[in-house]
Amino acid sequence: MSDLFDPTWRLAELDVAPFGEFAPPITDDAAKAAVWKAYHDGRPTRTPVLLATNNRVALLDRRIDSGLDFRQVFASPEAMLRSMLLWQYVCRMRYHCFCDWETALPDRWCVGLHFQNVFEAWFFGCPVDFHDDQVPDTTPILTDANKRSVFDVDIDRPFDRDPFRREAEFHETLVEFVRDKTFLDRPIDIQPPSCLGTDGPLTVAMNVRGPDILMDMVEDPAYADELFAFLTDAAIKRRRAFVERYQLTNPGFDLADDSIALISTAQYRQMLLPHHRRWYEAIGSQPGQRGIHLCGDASRHFRTIRDELGVTTFDTGFPIDFARIRRALGPAVQIQGGVEIGLLMGGSPQQVYDRSREILTSGVRDGRRFIFREANNLPPNVPWVNLAAMYRAAHDFGRFD
Repeated sequence: MSDLFDPTWRLAELDVAPFGEFAPPITDDAAKAAVWKAYHDGRPTRTPVLLATNNRVALLDRRIDSGLDFRQVFASPEAMLRSMLLWQYVCRMRYHCFCDWETALPDRWCVGLHFQNVFEAWFFGCPVDFHDDQVPDTTPILTDANKRSVFDVDIDRPFDRDPFRREAEFHETLVEFVRDKTFLDRPIDIQPPSCLGTDGPLTVAMNVRGPDILMDMVEDPAYADELFAFLTDAAIKRRRAFVERYQLTNPGFDLADDSIALISTAQYRQMLLPHHRRWYEAIGSQPGQRGIHLCGDASRHFRTIRDELGVTTFDTGFPIDFARIRRALGPAVQIQGGVEIGLLMGGSPQQVYDRSREILTSGVRDGRRFIFREANNLPPNVPWVNLAAMYRAAHDFGRFD
């Protein structure tokens, strides 16, 4: 056996003494698990806290010398594997100290593959752009002159094109590669590829067409509707292809569409809601089981989404008025959200603590269906003490009698 852990990655146990009053209140994984169990049993003792991260917090954090960049990770199966292992290690040694995820190293490392949020635009032919100290991005390719060319893409065979062809190849390579490998003396399991969700028809349309899609919705609505339908079809067919190829038994019901924050509720009802409904119905998600992720302030659409689509879990971004959302949605709907990442990055621990208190005491916890998290997706280089202040506030203001 050879071990893939690079000694330069080793992190000492976190010294929380300098955090003073903001030091993490618990470190016991069993106590954290009990918080989640109570929440899922419908009898929460405290509002649970999560931090959403991906491998960018390992690759782009100045406190961690990964020796990797996204160009390597997207090009090399081994670099992808190392980035995902390092990410899991960093999370357990650092980020999970400030939320209700476990900190103990696992008996086995379960590793998936992650091509960030460029995978759909990449599939439709958008070039992937790599910038220093940033996650990859894509450039729109559909102009007024060629805007119908996207319909030439064969969406019936997703594994014939990158990134899904590449993901399948990476998976096959890595399953063999790790047979005689460990990470910190623990075996490694490569999880099946699972590009099962979608960033949503309007958001993907923005990726491939740019902001001109917003003008299309007014000046050429037939084209806009055709494009939204095509992108939704592609997402549904890709999901089915992954489920069938890898025999996935619990594939989940992911949907996002951040760009609906740019349109009115009347436009949403007319042009996007039908495609969102078709997605949920195609994947077998039932009303009352559905969730959606929406960055930005799309809250004006939330009641429509709840009432028309049966969505009962809203993962929010910012800026969000949590008290107003809770009043609008009622106590039975699960809301996830929290401190803005700009404040987490640049604010003081006291400012983070005060903002956390403001959110937690806003009334959003009415019904006990609130999960506290960063808003939205944690960037690298957030000061540890700021995360500690957020977690401390959850303990101080998130308890239930």
